[in-house]
Amino acid sequence: MVQIELDEATVDRLDQLRQDDETYDEIVTELINIFETEELTMFRSGDL
Repeated sequence: MVQIELDEATVDRLDQLRQDDETYDEIVTELINIFETEELTMFRSGDL
């Protein structure tokens, strides 16, 4: 498994986003999914 070191400011921001005792893995996965969805939407809208 890949390990990533985060600075204190990043951890604070992640803590603000966490809901209902989400793990850091869960919140980061959710953020990646949102990013990928937005990227896909932007890519497809450019095809028109």
